[in-house]
Amino acid sequence: MSDLFQRVDQALEGIRPYLQADGGNVKLLEVTPDMIVKLRLLGSCESCSMSAMTMKAGIEKTIRKAIPEIVRVDAVSESEAQA
Repeated sequence: MSDLFQRVDQALEGIRPYLQADGGNVKLLEVTPDMIVKLRLLGSCESCSMSAMTMKAGIEKTIRKAIPEIVRVDAVSESEAQA
């Protein structure tokens, strides 16, 4: 596991308890060479109407604060993750 991947996953540990409290979670899929983080929202986060706000205001903000070189955080659907 790359150092950058581990750093992103560690940053996610800070927000996971809040997601889990609402029945959700997030799985780190990839950090691209272009410094884009790809995540999959799990549980109630997948279908929540507030998931876009959670991604930008919560997850992306947390990751970019810990690792400023990250350019963007994208949510990937289950079908995209399996492709």
